[in-house]
Amino acid sequence: MSEVAKKQKTEEGSVVTKVESNEVSETAAPVTAEVKDIGVTEPRVGITEYISPGLAGFRGILKQRYSDFMVNEIGLDGQVVHLTDTGAPGAQDRRRERREAERAEEEAKKEKEAEEEEEAKPKFVVSPENTEKLLNVFSQADIDNMVALFNTGTKMETEKGYDDKETRTAIHQTIREVFEGKLETKTSADNKFIITLASGNPRYSRTAREKLNKMYGPKKEFVHFSLYKENKETMEAVNLISKFLKAKPSQFTYAGTKDKRGVTVQKMTARGISGGVERVKGLNKTLRGMKLGSFAYSDEHLRLGDLEGNEFIITIREIDGKQSEIDAALTSLKEHGFINYYGMQRFGTFSISTHEVGRHVLASQWDEVVDMLLRPQELALEESKEARQIWKDTKDAGKALTKMPFRCAAECAILKALKNDPNSLNAVNRIPRNLRIMYGHAYQSYVWNAVVSKRVAMGLKVVEGDLVIDDNANKDGKIEDSNEESGQDLKIDPFTRARPITAEEIASNKFSIYDIVLPTPGHDVIYPTHLEEEYKNIMAKDNLDPHKMARTIRDYSLAGGYRHVFAKPSGVEWFFEKYSNPVEQFVNTDLDMLEKGVDRYTHCDEQDGDKLGLVLKLQLGSAQYATMALREVMKVDTSRRSDSFNVRV
Repeated sequence: MSEVAKKQKTEEGSVVTKVESNEVSETAAPVTAEVKDIGVTEPRVGITEYISPGLAGFRGILKQRYSDFMVNEIGLDGQVVHLTDTGAPGAQDRRRERREAERAEEEAKKEKEAEEEEEAKPKFVVSPENTEKLLNVFSQADIDNMVALFNTGTKMETEKGYDDKETRTAIHQTIREVFEGKLETKTSADNKFIITLASGNPRYSRTAREKLNKMYGPKKEFVHFSLYKENKETMEAVNLISKFLKAKPSQFTYAGTKDKRGVTVQKMTARGISGGVERVKGLNKTLRGMKLGSFAYSDEHLRLGDLEGNEFIITIREIDGKQSEIDAALTSLKEHGFINYYGMQRFGTFSISTHEVGRHVLASQWDEVVDMLLRPQELALEESKEARQIWKDTKDAGKALTKMPFRCAAECAILKALKNDPNSLNAVNRIPRNLRIMYGHAYQSYVWNAVVSKRVAMGLKVVEGDLVIDDNANKDGKIEDSNEESGQDLKIDPFTRARPITAEEIASNKFSIYDIVLPTPGHDVIYPTHLEEEYKNIMAKDNLDPHKMARTIRDYSLAGGYRHVFAKPSGVEWFFEKYSNPVEQFVNTDLDMLEKGVDRYTHCDEQDGDKLGLVLKLQLGSAQYATMALREVMKVDTSRRSDSFNVRV
C-alpha cells in the first residue's frame, strides 16, 4: 500500500482519515490531507495493489475544469472520432479556402470573366413566329422576363391577370410549346402567371436533394453523426436530442457511454427521423453544450461495444512532485501499463456502493435492496435527502415520492411501485433494466478486483494455473447492457472461453502477464485453480457461491466473462507547463479547433509561472478506466475524484 491511513476521532465524534503519502520522494516531507471517512473507497471495492509500488507518486488537481478531461472515441476502424464539421464549413475550411483562393487568384478572375460572358449569352432564343404568339397574350416586358429566366434561374410574374379559365388553359399550353417544356407555370390568387424554370432544366438539374446526396449519401433509415458534449452524461444528451426532435430515446444508439465531467466526442445513430440529416443538423441552433457533425446516412446502426476504445487528453493542475519522478512514473505506465481494475465509477458516488446493493440482489434479499436504495445517505444527491428522511420516518412511499427528484430513477421507480403494492421484489423489478442489472454487475466487478489484487500480490510473472483466452474456442463478443451510472463503456473482452496455461507454455515464454485473464463470477466461466479458493472466500462472506450464479430471474442470472488483468495504454505522450493563471487552458477542444481555427495545444510558456501543470495523452481499450491509469502513476485514492468530492488529490 502506498498510503497509510490513520483514523482518529474528532471533537464532534465524526471519523476523519488522515492520509500520509509515502510515495512522493525519499527527501520530501510527507504531504497530508484530511477527508471524511464516508463513501466508497478503493480498498472497499478490492483495489489495493500497483504494478510499480516502488515508484514515487505525486499530487495535483484533476478536472478543475471539465475541459481538463477530454475523451474522443476510437471507432472499430481504429480512427479517433473528432468533431470536424457541424454540417457547414468551419473555420479551418474557410481558412484553407482563403489560402487556395490567394494562390489561384488570377485563375479565378479568368474563370469568373468567362463565366460572366457565358451568363450574358441567352440560353433560349424565341423565334419571330413564337414571339408573335406570345405578344397576343403578354407584353414585351413579360416575354423578356421569361427569356431572362434561363440566365437568372429565378421566377417572374406577369403584369396582368387572366380571369377566364379557358384563356388561362390556352396560355399554359402556349408557354409549354414555345419554350419546349423548359418553363413551369402556375397561377396566383389574382390569376396572374408565375413562371419558373422547370426542375429538369440542364442548368439547374442538381436539385436540393441531389446536393444532399452528394454531401451525406442517399437517404436511408439511419443517420450517423458525431456528438460533441460538454459536462453532460451521454443519456442526458440523448434525452435532450430526442426531446427537440420529438422522438423517443430508444431511436438513438451509441457504442458506449462517456464521462459526464469532461469534453467528449462519440459516434451516435438516429433511426427513423423525419427530415433526416437536415433536421438533425438543425439542432445545432438550439442545443447548448453540445454540437452535432459528420453527418451521413447508413443502412446500419451502432451497437453497444462498436468501438476499439477511447483517446484521453487529461490536464492535471498544481502538480506537487519532482518532474524527474513524474517522468519515471509515466515512463513506467507507457512501458508496463497498469492493473486493469474496474474503476471507482463502477461503484457509484453515493455512500452506499452499487456492489453492496448487488450483494443483496444476488441473495434475493429484496427488502434489503429497497432499504439500501431509499435510506438516508450522507453522500447522495442533496435534493433527494428530504425524500429519504421521509421514507425512513414514515415508510410512506407516496409522500416520499413527491419529494424524490426525477434524476433518481431507481428510487422513483421503487416508490411508485410501493405506493400501490408493498411487494419489494415487484418494486425492484420496476427499476429501469439498465440500472437494475447494474447492481449484479457491480458485485461481479468487486469480486474480480479483490481476486486480481490477490493475483498481483503473487508476482508479475506467469504461473501455472493462470488463464488465457482460448483462441480455438468461440470468439463471439459478449456485451454488457448499457450502464449510464458507470460513465464507462461496458464491453467485456470479446471472447467467451478461456483455458489454463500449461507448464510447457510457461517454460517456452509463450505468454506474458498481459495475456492473463480472470473471470467475473458466473455460471458460464472456469476459475483458475490457484485462485478458486479466493473467489469462494470472498463471496462466502456475503453468503454467495461462485459456482451457484444461476438465478430463476433471468436479469439476475449472471454468466460471467473474462477480463485481462493488466492493461497497457498506447500513444502515451505528456508535457509540463508552467503557469500562473489558475484556469489557464492548455488543451483546446474539438469545437475550439473547428470554430477558432486553433491547434490542439496552447503553450503558455511562462518560465516564471508559480504553478506546474501536466498534460497526459493516452489511448485505452474499451472498458479500461483512465482513472486506474492515473492511480498507477499518482499513487492516490481515486475515490476522491468523484464529482461529489473535492477534486484536489
